[in-house]
Amino acid sequence: QVQLVESGGGLVQPGGSLRLSCAASGLILDYTALAWFRQAPGKEREGLLCISSNGVSTNYADSVKGRFTISRDNAKNTVYLQMNSLKPEDTAVYYCAARSVVCREYRGYYDNWGQGTQVTVSS
Repeated sequence: QVQLVESGGGLVQPGGSLRLSCAASGLILDYTALAWFRQAPGKEREGLLCISSNGVSTNYADSVKGRFTISRDNAKNTVYLQMNSLKPEDTAVYYCAARSVVCREYRGYYDNWGQGTQVTVSS
């Protein structure tokens, strides 16, 4: 059974940083693409970044370009989202998602999801 568990969310001031983690179990990370999405209140879930099974990352959101990066540690079965220069508009629930091998932007592609972690950017 595949399980994805996000952690690292919380309250941070504008301009601050957070690193989210997504611990995966029940799948072989070497053959898995992992993505981060977020959903703000009243908005659709938005794809942010994805890292493919061979380590190639893709950015799907111009709003986070240059501020957010994705990385993975296959030995720890974990994917990370480093978020810098956070803005109030980054406030959302952040989700990780998994699917075999390649990345896609749309949420319907992913068949495994975590429960989400709340990130609030506020002074």
